[in-house]
Amino acid sequence: MASIGFIGASGLMGHGMAKNLIAKGHALSLTVHRKRDTVADLLAAGAKEVPDAKTLAAGSDIVFICVTGSPQVEACVLGTNGLLAGAGKGLLIVDCSTSEPDSTAKLRETSAAAGVTYVDAPLSRTPVEAEAGRLNVMVGAEPAVFAQLEPVMRGFAENVFHVGGPGAGHTIKLLNNFIAQAICTATAEAFAVGQRAGVDLQRLVELISAGPVNCGLFQAMAKTLHGDLTGLKFELDNARKDVRYYTHLAEGLAIPSVMGEAVHQSLAIASALGHGKKLVPSLVEAQEQLAHVKLVPR
Repeated sequence: MASIGFIGASGLMGHGMAKNLIAKGHALSLTVHRKRDTVADLLAAGAKEVPDAKTLAAGSDIVFICVTGSPQVEACVLGTNGLLAGAGKGLLIVDCSTSEPDSTAKLRETSAAAGVTYVDAPLSRTPVEAEAGRLNVMVGAEPAVFAQLEPVMRGFAENVFHVGGPGAGHTIKLLNNFIAQAICTATAEAFAVGQRAGVDLQRLVELISAGPVNCGLFQAMAKTLHGDLTGLKFELDNARKDVRYYTHLAEGLAIPSVMGEAVHQSLAIASALGHGKKLVPSLVEAQEQLAHVKLVPR
């Protein structure tokens, strides 16, 4: 069993990951940022609280980071009391956040200079699967490093994909999230147009549910027509951030991102209208405001 450190255990995804690592018998240490109540069960189950990331690194073989995005990850790794300040040679830092590939590359180089291996291993699925130990993980790492990490990750993941060398994990995650949000934003817009055109949106849902366009994301958005705005438990502002990272990636590669910019702006508008701290299905609420239609029963 590895000695594992965890940053972000109070988050929706991190909590389930940490819980399952403890259940598999790993010695787990964690930092507590603000939400003490959400990690009380982890501490009761045997997790050890430490004061900062520096201390966490000093006592761990592997440290998992599961925070919002690159600025938060950089602070965890490079801060005065960050991971590299306390890391010994041979430490594995595993970034499970959705981060910018350019930032990840710089952190990987800085870590390597200190004898630390930095791995990108972002996640997919939802907090429900996190609690059940059934996440998907996409790992960018050298084969030997992946072989070392895979058995540990199986503690909280149903599927562990080795998607390529260092950096491939965060890149593929951004592609995944762009496609996902394209589906969600298109669905919300189609609902508004259909309502204004006077068609029965339930007939649209029935048609799509029986055909090749159907998917879990569409069904999550379709629940809004019955008043359920919780079908996809992912904060809208986080989705906006992820698609912004995707458009940055495309721009850096000198590839036009017409669809990416459109999806990003759809999310940015919804956030500007006051829905940023809600979940992604509230894109439908934003369309209600923009199109002056009623879609969500209240």
